Amino acid sequence: MKIAQVSPLWEAVPPTFYGGTERVVANLSNALVDQGNEVTLFAAGGSHTRATLVPVRRQALRLDPAPLKSELAAHLLLMSEVRRRADEFDVLHFHIDLLHFPFFEDMADRTLTTIHGRLDLTDLAEAYGRWSEFPLVSLTHQQREPMPSANWIGTVHNGIDDTHFSPLTKPTGAYLAFLGRIAPEKRPDRAIDVAIRAGVPLKIAAKVDAVDRAYFENCIRPLLQHPLIEYVGEVSDAEKPGFLGNARALLFPIDWPEPFGLVMIEAMACGTPVIAWRCGSVPEVLEHGLTGFIVDNEQEATAAVKHVGKLDRARIRAAFERGFSAKVMASAYVKLYHGLPAMSLPAAA
Repeated sequence: MKIAQVSPLWEAVPPTFYGGTERVVANLSNALVDQGNEVTLFAAGGSHTRATLVPVRRQALRLDPAPLKSELAAHLLLMSEVRRRADEFDVLHFHIDLLHFPFFEDMADRTLTTIHGRLDLTDLAEAYGRWSEFPLVSLTHQQREPMPSANWIGTVHNGIDDTHFSPLTKPTGAYLAFLGRIAPEKRPDRAIDVAIRAGVPLKIAAKVDAVDRAYFENCIRPLLQHPLIEYVGEVSDAEKPGFLGNARALLFPIDWPEPFGLVMIEAMACGTPVIAWRCGSVPEVLEHGLTGFIVDNEQEATAAVKHVGKLDRARIRAAFERGFSAKVMASAYVKLYHGLPAMSLPAAA
């Protein structure tokens, strides 16, 4: 099958540091190639893939030092290039939310759109209703709740490369980990509170976007003075397995309808349990008492810290392999590709 994967241009594929969607696209593209498909990846320059790369932009938008740049113009150029070459592919798989809808209305039946973001925003339901002919895929069933009547054709959990992460033979287990972004909805303040309550060191590996800089300076930086708390900044993809694998547990104290939460399965791939708030995708990703603990408040999270050592890291890794590897994800998408309306039409004479 000839498949186009269309990635956002914010980060390289995969990202050097933080990045969720682009990391999923990287894992999916490689796994599809490994399964014998012809895959072309439209992405930012600096990407690395086993697919055929079409670098639409010189470098990822976030890494571009230019003080002034147009994210909209960059993605319009991306749409133009994919449209120009669309006839080369059986399936066009988009990971850019709904930006492509006006450009591909005449071939919506051979597109697949994975929605990676939240759907409870003003105007989204109306827009998805306007372009209802586009087949959509959710990351979790919970993600669909704001738009239950949209054209959903499947749910595919995100997957990651099972060779990049692996359980450590002798993890130190001396600290709790927080990995991701410093943002109000990610609640690093909760993670800090839980670590202090439990008396266990916390290492925070996270980026700070410009939009969250004031929150970091005013709300989080003062909390970093506590001797149990260490802010290490962003960690690279190469550093992530050691950071997660040596942790006693990953804290995932979110306060928003998280569509998936890639860091949870990255921790699981390392055999590291996750302590997460009952919010968004968490109940669909974690199995309480097996891969971690699902909690409702700081008191329950603090108690969970004392019990994570009882969880079997080999069983956590096995649960990851069953449900969240890149191979499992790619196989699920191939089934959806074959079910697209255009794939069932007879070939032209």
